[in-house]
Amino acid sequence: MISLLRSAFTFSLVLTFGAFAIAAEPIKLGHYASLTGKEAAFGVATRKGILLAIEEINAKGGVLGRPLEYLVEDIQSKPGESATAVKKLISRDKVVAMFGANASLNSLEAAPICQKAKIPMMAISSTNPAVTEVGNYIFRICFIDPFQGAVLGKFARDSLHAKRVALMTAVNSPYSIGLSDVLRRDFTARGGEIVAEQKYAEGDKDFRAQLTAIRAAKPDVIAATGFYTEAALICIQARSLGLNVPFIGGDGWEAPQLIELGGKAVEGTYYSTYFSAENDAPEVRSFVERYRARWGGEVPEAVSALGYDAVYLVTQAMTKVGTTDGPKLRDAIAATKNFPGVTGRTTIDEKRNSQKAAVMLAVKNGHSAFFEAVTP
Repeated sequence: MISLLRSAFTFSLVLTFGAFAIAAEPIKLGHYASLTGKEAAFGVATRKGILLAIEEINAKGGVLGRPLEYLVEDIQSKPGESATAVKKLISRDKVVAMFGANASLNSLEAAPICQKAKIPMMAISSTNPAVTEVGNYIFRICFIDPFQGAVLGKFARDSLHAKRVALMTAVNSPYSIGLSDVLRRDFTARGGEIVAEQKYAEGDKDFRAQLTAIRAAKPDVIAATGFYTEAALICIQARSLGLNVPFIGGDGWEAPQLIELGGKAVEGTYYSTYFSAENDAPEVRSFVERYRARWGGEVPEAVSALGYDAVYLVTQAMTKVGTTDGPKLRDAIAATKNFPGVTGRTTIDEKRNSQKAAVMLAVKNGHSAFFEAVTP
């Protein structure tokens, strides 16, 4: 059943086996996500992965003999909405675990509330290290910016053979700032040189002044560490100025809209992420088939796979500990080692971050294709 109240989307999933419905009280799982606005591609794709996992688990009898109920709030890609959404999910809806968000800024707003309420929170693609530093109830299913930044630094130096890199950083994005900081350190430690650094703000439309300055520095590669909306425009304007060097970015580029907005300008660009639907591993092939069957032939994105893994990891922890009690569930999640997900084997480290490998995708012939796996 789907109901819409103001900007909130609530999905209640209760599976019926033949003539018998699961009568037990549901286990409520919360999710705050950008389902509308400029970051909607991430939130919508994540929701599809989470929903698929919940439907599968309910089809197998739920968790602890109870069905899962999924409640998701639309934060509309706006600052401040995450805190409001999470307060509602905890105080009114009584969720026992929280998923979200994609952008680090949103997770940083919500994390203190989950920490105070002792509700375990699993961030999906929030890579800024500060997210899990909020407290011991805050986890993430993705890798962190220091890892991703090092992946990009190594890729630029070793795979693209770049000696000179220019950086473009979104100054109002903790994600972009963190990624640029680590990329800078790693690339220079490998003998490369950062020849230009330019800044912009999320929501900007004109980047010609920054790109003109970068063009004068003659870089081999340009790293734009923000999100896909600005990255696509940056590439378009760079090509119009005759800047035809490769662009690289982080997982913030991962959305169909990158190619829809950027067109030919994003051909030959590269970005790091957590998952490739082209992976030949049996568990990945099976997931892709089930995802496409559920969502009208769509190919899962990395955040879809992360959302899917997040549900299975958290519910596995519930099963192991035999309860949804906050402190006990927190301890079980923290103890996760080598969880076998579709994004690879995940271990939660002592800082509640996920340890897993990264993949580099290349935009080629109008779609994102697996290029190589990278570990710094």
